[in-house]
Amino acid sequence: MTKYNIWFFSSIIIASIVALPIITVFFSFFSETSNYFIILKNTFLYEYILNSFTILIFVILITFILGVVSAYFVSFYDFPLSNFFSWALILAFAVPGYIYAFSIIAFFENFGTAYSLMTYFFGESNYNTVIPKIDGIIGSILAISFSLFPYVYVLTRASFFYQSSNYIEVGKNLGLSEQETFFKIILPLARPAIVAGLALVSMECLSDFGTVSFFSVNTLTTGIYNSWLSFDDLNSANQISSILLIFILVMFSIEIYSRREAKYHQPARGFKPISKISLTGKKCVLPLIICSLVFFISFLFPVSQMIYWTVKFPKYIQDINIIKINLNTLSLVGLASLIIVLVSLFINYGSRVSKSKILSYLTNFSVSGYAIPGIILAVAFITFFSNMSDFFSETFNFPSTKSIFIGSIFGLLLAYFIRFFSLSFNGIKSSYEKINNSIDESAYLLGYSKTKTFLKIHVPYLKTSMVLIILLISLEVIKELPMTMILRPFNFETFATQAYVYASQDLLEAAALPSLFLIFWSSLLILLSSRYILSKKN
Repeated sequence: MTKYNIWFFSSIIIASIVALPIITVFFSFFSETSNYFIILKNTFLYEYILNSFTILIFVILITFILGVVSAYFVSFYDFPLSNFFSWALILAFAVPGYIYAFSIIAFFENFGTAYSLMTYFFGESNYNTVIPKIDGIIGSILAISFSLFPYVYVLTRASFFYQSSNYIEVGKNLGLSEQETFFKIILPLARPAIVAGLALVSMECLSDFGTVSFFSVNTLTTGIYNSWLSFDDLNSANQISSILLIFILVMFSIEIYSRREAKYHQPARGFKPISKISLTGKKCVLPLIICSLVFFISFLFPVSQMIYWTVKFPKYIQDINIIKINLNTLSLVGLASLIIVLVSLFINYGSRVSKSKILSYLTNFSVSGYAIPGIILAVAFITFFSNMSDFFSETFNFPSTKSIFIGSIFGLLLAYFIRFFSLSFNGIKSSYEKINNSIDESAYLLGYSKTKTFLKIHVPYLKTSMVLIILLISLEVIKELPMTMILRPFNFETFATQAYVYASQDLLEAAALPSLFLIFWSSLLILLSSRYILSKKN
């Protein structure tokens, strides 16, 4: 029997707050079509869709190659720097696509970094004629791919690690070469992990705003932003959002179906860890070159470009209030991650003690927030709270509450909560399921209340998972651009918004310093998290 108590009702209220803006996104498809949207549909809408999916297809292809190949080399072979690359390749997560875009433009533009390097080494000449211009869709594809391939790398590497060497030995006994073993045994066994990684890449690619905006590529996300900001047409923004949401739901349906069809079984007994093959001499050249190139292009290249600008143009160090931006960013990161984890912990325990199917369904729906691109969620957030404020003002003559939720720190934190709630809830839930219900029953017999059981038994057990989740959410918040751009208070800048504002004003040199700080803090979070993620115990 469902026990309705303070834990249940509190959890229901919190889960409803998370779910309502998400519901707004789903119902936006049925909203009234505006004149601007009709014009857009007859002109540029199909271009938005075509560009979005052209970028998506090539990003999927490139991240698949980069992630799987690099994961294969560090998982199955021991070569110089292989242990270093096993965690260093994850550092690409620290470089958002929009910062990578700044680096590409600066390096390949006329009289840019490439021109300066060629002049320094080979003397004066018209090098602009031979330096390729990487911009538009090609630039977007490269920037997004190198910033997102770690999704595929991390999940594939984990899958490779748990593959029993028994399968590989069977392949050898059948006379399969290393290449045949890879394509016929290793790769099929890792398929669910690869598909999951590519699904995350697809979601992030479709939701990207900063990169495509900087390269002036019209996609569904830029269409949403322009509809709201340039034309003040929230209705059109919602209509475009609904189109993007449909594509995302289709993508996830395909991903779920592929996982259902994949029936790969790992033996419970007789598991033998994979013994790495030691490579020396000429045999180690190929994996060393490939991993070095991936690490250099994905991480060292943009970091070097930012350092070069910062050193070459020191005046911007004085012009930028870097202390204030640090305080703004880190305070948002700290508050958001702490609130999200604590509330997720609360709701998980509420579900545990109430055993309510209603709460279970509501929380399962609420965690879909992460699947919705930040820019869509921001527009839905504004739509929901604007409509709610107007309703209470017109019906009950209440004062407007828009300023509380829109253009405020509180509203921004609430939006972060809705967006990243699933990361925290699912992470804590998976750890919670390891705590047997008999432990709770024993605590109650000893006279522990539900609150005391929660604080004295559950929280200490979940402490390690909570720390990891805080690190991962902090990484997401520190890089988040579209939601922060749209919902932040006036003149409130973070590393992400400050870098983007400068870059959009063609002040790439000024964007270098906030970009460096963003990469620094993100790298620190990644290094702390990777010790857990890549641990042999996890």
